[in-house]
Amino acid sequence: MTDAAQPTISSTQSRVGKRPLALPKGVDVSADKGRVVVKGPKGSLERVLPALITVQNKDGKVTVIPEANAGSDGKRLQGLIRALIVGMVEGVSKGFETILVLHGVGYRAALKGQELTLNLGYSHPIIYQLPAGISSEVDTIEESGVKRMRVKLRSHDKELLGQTAAQLRNFRPPEPYKGKGIRYLGEKVREKAGKAAGVGKT
Repeated sequence: MTDAAQPTISSTQSRVGKRPLALPKGVDVSADKGRVVVKGPKGSLERVLPALITVQNKDGKVTVIPEANAGSDGKRLQGLIRALIVGMVEGVSKGFETILVLHGVGYRAALKGQELTLNLGYSHPIIYQLPAGISSEVDTIEESGVKRMRVKLRSHDKELLGQTAAQLRNFRPPEPYKGKGIRYLGEKVREKAGKAAGVGKT
């Protein structure tokens, strides 16, 4: 809903959810028929709205409104939908980035178009087709004198980005003894001592 019919507003509203959201330059939000669409320089996103929620865009400010009969569900959904729209607006205006770092001798990554090839210590390379809406870059960094390959993932869709990064990490999750595997940048892995540490103890 834009500036058409005015909904009957519930008296029970979320303290944060009822705050108007000012849109950055170049971003537009429209809502109609139970769906909100957010467009910006980085792309377009859309989401289905709950039946109890209305979204209005007036003079570049977006307001999330619970229907009069929404009750406590309306208050909860109002805060949720506003938070989701905030993420959508940030995505289409600035975009998101996630970085994965490969820890392991011989672990490598190569990118050709949307095809990402990973060598992770298995007998065969893993070939992963990046989904539409995800862009990637492969480079090398140095950590404590050790060179490691990393994979940068970028997208305007935060959910798609998170799912893609999780799928890649699951190909070789960090193991707890030597720490080998795929980690998120900055991720700390609590390493175990292993059996060798117990040799000679009584």
